[in-house]
Amino acid sequence: MAEPLKTFIGGEEVDVPNTIPDIRAALPEERRAEFDRAINEAGVDEIHSVMRHWMLEAVPDPEAEALLARLAADEAERRSIA
Repeated sequence: MAEPLKTFIGGEEVDVPNTIPDIRAALPEERRAEFDRAINEAGVDEIHSVMRHWMLEAVPDPEAEALLARLAADEAERRSIA
């Protein structure tokens, strides 16, 4: 079994799941069917990027999510002015 990867979120070390079963288990129930579909449809040349995407989704980073929300709001405001 693969050892979990480690990262820091909010100054705390957290495990990042890096196997298909562990990623699936870390996701909210409502996202698991979409994860299963993405993994099952990924070709050999895509599987690494698909897994990386879902690994990051399985370990949410509130600071990154706040930044993305602010960027989206700024973009929406910019578009409404233009």
